[in-house]
Order: sequence, then structure tokens, then C-alpha cells
Amino acid sequence: MVVDEYAQARPAPALRPFVGLYSGYRQRGVPPARHRGLPSPYLTLIFTIDDPLVVAAHPDPAQKPGAFGALIGGLHLAPALITHDGRQSGVQVAVSPIGCRELFGLPAAELANLDVDASAVLGEGRVGEIRERLAAAPDWPARFAVLDHALGALRGDVSGTHHLIGYAYRRLLREPVAIADLAGEIGWSGRHLTGRFRAELGLRPKEAARVARFDRARRAIRPGVLLADVAAAHRYADQSHLVRDFHAFAGCSPSRWLADEFGFVQALPMLPGDDETHDLRMADTSGD
Repeated sequence: MVVDEYAQARPAPALRPFVGLYSGYRQRGVPPARHRGLPSPYLTLIFTIDDPLVVAAHPDPAQKPGAFGALIGGLHLAPALITHDGRQSGVQVAVSPIGCRELFGLPAAELANLDVDASAVLGEGRVGEIRERLAAAPDWPARFAVLDHALGALRGDVSGTHHLIGYAYRRLLREPVAIADLAGEIGWSGRHLTGRFRAELGLRPKEAARVARFDRARRAIRPGVLLADVAAAHRYADQSHLVRDFHAFAGCSPSRWLADEFGFVQALPMLPGDDETHDLRMADTSGD
């Protein structure tokens, strides 16, 4: 019997400053697939329910492939490669890098460009308990409630975090802004902002802004959507500019990514602020 389930939910209100979205997935009897874990403005926390998550290639090529019962992926500028043999199930949590200290007790910079076993950060006992409770839950609302409880219990003291970095990050996510102008809003020099931003998040402000724009654009791509329209809507100079970003961040053209990813349940989650209506017309003449 083929099973193909996908569910999404916002976290409890108290967690929303730190967590963007929950995505649940369960597949059985589907064709084997390969997924590119693309750069995103969010860290990725995954708890599998049954089979482990198989990472064939990490954003840092020096990391060896591996299988994970639970994984935390930091901010990165290159794709990870995830595979499954027709079976996969779990929940994926989009964690704001500003919430990394709140939930994990460390700055997002310490996880930048890495995929790590979640047990190394959260503790083996805690991860095991969360996975057991997820497996025992009867449906997706109950599983998301498990996450609300578990993540709520992780919240700690973040009084040492400089809230101006959080302000700068949220501004970069909302709209394009010149780094000099953003630094002026905070009262810092551009150089000081860049140094503090990178020390906290692991990316420079310009890198974070570029990833955020790419992430918004790739979520707008669907079969039938004109790629040139996506590029214009997300303030790329032209379609070729968007294609170059795809090659840089995904290692392929938009058409190749769409062909490989559109059926993969983790490929296209909607995050807060995404426009959920799309014109279903597309022409990508970029090639691969």
C-alpha cells in the first residue's frame, strides 16, 4: 500500500519568535528519491519517526555521509543531498537562527555549514524521548503538540544575546536593504555589523540577504510559473541572475531542481510570509 502524507502547522504562539514552521511527512511504497537540502534563512531540525535520515552529501564536503535519527543543520551556502529508498517519515522544524541560543543554548554560528546529530546538542535521552512520543502520537496535530511541548521545555536564558543582531536579521528577511543603511539604523559601522552578525549567525549580512532572496524565489517556482516573472518579483536583475544563484546555491538550474524535487515531500514547505497563491505558468529556458 502506498502512503504519501504531508502536513504543516505553525508552532505554539510562545515559540513563534524562534520557530517558523513544522512540516510532517510519511511515505511508504513510493519511488526512491533524492532531495537537495538548499540554503535557507532557517536552521533545520529533523526528528525521524521510523527510518533514519540518509545524508549522502553535506554542505561541507569534508563531512562524511551518514544516517541520522535526528539532525540539526546550520545555515549554509551549498546544498545537502538527502536520499530515501521509498520509505521516510519524520518531522522537520524550521528554527530561526535568532532562536538557536534560546532552544539549543549556542549561537547559530557554531552550527554554520554543518549537519550534526541532534543528540550531540540536545542530549541522547531527550532526543530519544521526543522520537518515542512522536512515534506513539496518533496523528499530525498530536505530533506537532509533542514538538510544542518539547521545544517549549528547551527555552532558556538568552539575556546575553544582542537583540540588535536579531533586528538586523529580521530586516534582511523582510526586504532588500543596503548594509550601510541597516548599520546606520542600529548605530554601528558596516564593518562592526558584519563582524557581530557573522559571529552570531555564521554568515555575513550580505550572504544572509542573498540566501533569503533565493529562498523566497525558489518557493515561488512551480510548474507553469514563468521563471522571468519569479526573477522580477524577487528583485533579481533578470532571469539569468536567478539562474546563476540557483547554480551557486543548488548546484543545478531551476528546471533541473524542479524536475528532481517537486515530488519530494520536504522540498517546498511554506514559511510565514510566503504567498500561497501562484500563477501556474512556467517557462525555464536556462537549461542545466
